[in-house]
Amino acid sequence: MSSQPARGYFSISEVLAQLRAEFPDISVSKIRFLETEGLIAPARSPAGYRRFGAADVDRLRHILTAQRDQYLPLRVIRERLEEVARPGPPPQAQPEHPGGLLTRRELVDVAGLSDGLLTELESFGLLRKVGRHYGADAVEVARTAAALAAYGVEARHLRAVRAAADREASMIESVVAPIQRQRAAGARELAGRTAADIAALVLRLHDALVDGALAEAGLAVADPPGRADAEAPGRQEVPAPMAEEPARRVRGASGASA
Repeated sequence: MSSQPARGYFSISEVLAQLRAEFPDISVSKIRFLETEGLIAPARSPAGYRRFGAADVDRLRHILTAQRDQYLPLRVIRERLEEVARPGPPPQAQPEHPGGLLTRRELVDVAGLSDGLLTELESFGLLRKVGRHYGADAVEVARTAAALAAYGVEARHLRAVRAAADREASMIESVVAPIQRQRAAGARELAGRTAADIAALVLRLHDALVDGALAEAGLAVADPPGRADAEAPGRQEVPAPMAEEPARRVRGASGASA
């Protein structure tokens, strides 16, 4: 049965009811903000209430999906919606991640950021080249930085994040170093799995510490936007036995090498 009401439009509360299961952080204020930014334009009743048609709901779902899945800033989403609305041939789809090393042009196209922001990210150490190209991790860094820029977070503000990531990576490298020094078959694979397990636990600890700091500042959020979506590969729960077993092997390896 269709959810379209007999009157042919939805109120803002009905739109929230439709979208909340898919986008838990959706709110009246967020919908109003998107309208203020010119991304949606629902009709108004004579009394001034918003009236959302089915096309408005679809457009809103498209915007929220682009924010959640592609980390696109509102400026880029607005430009793409405007391109779709223009007469003429349909615009080309966003380039897919090519997989290997990327040129500067490829990174700009895939990540949806400007040349200026890319230059800033490079100058503050957020993006590093492999020769004249960028590694696959640069796509995620660039997309996330572009999303943060939409909130006024500049590249220079992210230097502390870069420094923290480097320190955490160095700590993980030191922990798995005894495994890497082993000559046994499978030692390199074990070192990689151990590093991945530790990294997942470090990220979980980082989330908890940031949540606690925000709570102390009076900025606690019951269900932080995007947190559910952040539980992606590399962010999974690490079962206790998996986390403990590598630790025992590391200690054993350290003792054997002493």
